[in-house]
Amino acid sequence: MTTIQWMKEVEKREADLIKDAQELLKIKSVLDEENVTPEAPLGEGVKEALEFLLQLGEKDGFTAKNVGNLAGHLEFGQGDEIVGILCHVDVVPEGDGWTSDPFSAEIRDGKIFARGAIDDKGPTMAAYYAMKIVKELGLPLNKRVRMIIGTDEESNWRCVDHYFKHEEMPAMGFAPDADFPIIYAEKGIADYDLVYKPAGTENTDFDAEVIEFSSGRRYNMVPDFAQASLVVKERQTDLVQRFEDYKKQNELQGKAHVENGKLILELEGVSAHGMEPNNGKNAGLHMANFLSQLNLDGNSGKFFQFVSKYLGKDSRGKELGIAFSDEITGDLTINVGKLSFSSENGGRAGLNMRYPVTTKLEKTKEILNGVLEAEGITVDNFSNSNPHHVDENDFLIKTLKKVYEEQTGEKAELISIGGGTYARSLKSGVAFGPLFPGRPDIAHQKDEYMIIEDLLRATAIYAQAIYELAR
Repeated sequence: MTTIQWMKEVEKREADLIKDAQELLKIKSVLDEENVTPEAPLGEGVKEALEFLLQLGEKDGFTAKNVGNLAGHLEFGQGDEIVGILCHVDVVPEGDGWTSDPFSAEIRDGKIFARGAIDDKGPTMAAYYAMKIVKELGLPLNKRVRMIIGTDEESNWRCVDHYFKHEEMPAMGFAPDADFPIIYAEKGIADYDLVYKPAGTENTDFDAEVIEFSSGRRYNMVPDFAQASLVVKERQTDLVQRFEDYKKQNELQGKAHVENGKLILELEGVSAHGMEPNNGKNAGLHMANFLSQLNLDGNSGKFFQFVSKYLGKDSRGKELGIAFSDEITGDLTINVGKLSFSSENGGRAGLNMRYPVTTKLEKTKEILNGVLEAEGITVDNFSNSNPHHVDENDFLIKTLKKVYEEQTGEKAELISIGGGTYARSLKSGVAFGPLFPGRPDIAHQKDEYMIIEDLLRATAIYAQAIYELAR
């Protein structure tokens, strides 16, 4: 049989691939829990993106199935076993400061700019066209190939939970939702809230009282904005000057203004993916650090001092006594994705903790609870996704290594990440691209993009990988 020129097959379909990617990216598929219906359990935008892909697949001759409007799949081929390609069409909120409309999918400088361009709609379309190529070439397969489409990957994974209650589990598979070459290990991910209840702590000799404070929308994003509302007894000008000095020292933007007799402080940070908090500037933690330096009323003072001491300058859990690292996946990390305080309800910090594959989680929780108890803080809403690790001698990894090296001419190093991909849903599952080595990771950031050349290269790699795994 003639060797298949995978890249040439992609180039034949380039215009359609880009057009379909843009159409999918134009759908604002952000979780919308305020407007859910039985037909759209995560909101209309998310449902529209799922239906777009299922309808496209049906038109192109795949077997399409909607699984409870929370997930779906597209399938072709014959055989008892399934090769799974795990994608998602939901995206994180767009945030501010974009150069072009985040849902316009504008092309400039050889890149498609849109929320979801690299995470995960661009790669989903690359994998879709890879399946289409293998199907249209009529290549002999002895396994079924199934793209599983999730709609809640950026939040609670309700899609995957629902899908695998009703559908069979693939024997192996990959998620095009991270980095090339091959991600064979992913940290465990735990989300939880630290809750501080006002205890009527006395401090009558205070300069300012925090009435409201808020920052951040998601556990897995570094917050890029924080706002605090204060009642200042006296020397308001001095406090504003201290705020200006703090901004300058920390190279931050923001402003102070008076509204209805209250002093409003605003800070801008830099958003980033929660798996490496140090890649961003956490506006909420900066505001908490600033507030902790003021002479505040007892309740708000205690909360902001706690946040500043244990979380303010430490993303590795050292202050909390839970720092840990291993050779497979590196450091435990903590992202403070949400922070809030009100004089009535007290304070809450929403943490996203990513922990190495060899961590003893129960021991970590025991240590954490001990530290928090002493500070009058309780843990709420604890949820956990266990770490994931596939042996390097697994058929899946050996096959993907071969494909990657043949397509790129570069060695396929195995890497581990702090991010969580759908690959962890499968016993034998890895994350495989689409971000090539040396490319900046702009997922969850403003002006997110995918380089068109990389979109095409990834499609060729995925096409060969599907063929090699399923034949």
